[in-house]
Amino acid sequence: MSEQNPETADVVIGTPMGDITVRLETAKAPITAANFLSYIDRGFYDGGRFHRTVRLDNQSNAGLKIDVTDLGIADSGETKPLPNDQIPIEVIQGGINPARKAEQGPPIPLERTSLTGLRHLDGTISMGRTTADTAVSDFFICINDQPELDFGGRRNVDGQGFAAFGQVIAGMDIVRAIQTAPSEGQSLTPPVSITKITRG
Repeated sequence: MSEQNPETADVVIGTPMGDITVRLETAKAPITAANFLSYIDRGFYDGGRFHRTVRLDNQSNAGLKIDVTDLGIADSGETKPLPNDQIPIEVIQGGINPARKAEQGPPIPLERTSLTGLRHLDGTISMGRTTADTAVSDFFICINDQPELDFGGRRNVDGQGFAAFGQVIAGMDIVRAIQTAPSEGQSLTPPVSITKITRG
């Protein structure tokens, strides 16, 4: 039996399509990783769902603000921070059980990749947000390298990037299958359920 690394923590995202194992960078992105683990430990993701897919053929922001701020991202009250959909990315986005929306905690500070040293690579897990410091519980997983999501990248109009905090170490085939599941625009139809997220 191998020793656990005190600087990382593994979690398993269970879905009907298969499991996704993610290694969280608890030392490099301590605020973001601790926030995610807190929601896991309290069972918020049990009965959650992957609800959004962004592919090269559906970059439009149409309807996105309502979609992302309704549950796991704090509403900044602004419309201009919507992502620049002229800069294409590929991700899937997931969140907590909708029935637990009212129990969520406050948004967390943005841990910029310029400070953590992490990058949005193929399989990176990161937090959804609109303006800085609006991430709550929604997260996304990158498909292929996505440098425009790092600090200084152009996908978010403020150039601050997103808070990467871990990496898929098994199950990228499941991530890719979710990305190509049926959708209307960027909304997965139906969402792909998250049965449970557990510590590995």
